[in-house]
Amino acid sequence: MDAADYFDREFEEHMTVAEQARRVLGDCFPAILGLCRDAIQAGNKLMFFGNGGSAADAQHFAAELVVRYRHDRRALPAIALTTDTSTLTAGANDLGYDRVFSRQVEALARPGDVVIGITTSGRSPNVLEAFKTAREMDVRTVAFTGADGGDLAGVVDEVLIVPSRVTARIQEMHLTFGHMLCGALELEAEEVTR
Repeated sequence: MDAADYFDREFEEHMTVAEQARRVLGDCFPAILGLCRDAIQAGNKLMFFGNGGSAADAQHFAAELVVRYRHDRRALPAIALTTDTSTLTAGANDLGYDRVFSRQVEALARPGDVVIGITTSGRSPNVLEAFKTAREMDVRTVAFTGADGGDLAGVVDEVLIVPSRVTARIQEMHLTFGHMLCGALELEAEEVTR
């Protein structure tokens, strides 16, 4: 393997997906931001979840909102459903892995909250089950996904579909979009507190 060539090819693929994402995702950003902003301003919370790398992203985004992204400001109400190992392992053992997030949504979500599921394929059974539970509870739903959107059509209120089938590129765009969401929510929070 030629390391320099590999580096260039990976970077080129990243840049191509980033440019495509910029063209096709601009319309969904205001809608997702609006849902999240309205929830926070009404005293509700954001709940993030996903598997593997998406679980790490869920924790990352919740931390950016609770602690800070770029600016010191009031804490914003966000939690990651991927951090409580006792709940995750008990749920997987007693109810099945497909219900580890839906059970937490059932316990913690309230109308007015927004649940944000991250699934690169759009087909993760436990993410889909959580969305179905949220819908039954009149809780708003947002999905970050990629490829063709998987099985999310009609299951979520808003969906961000990264135009790629490569998991790494989808995750990179999820991170970029998540950072933009955190940054915009932080700026909105600063305006409210001024």
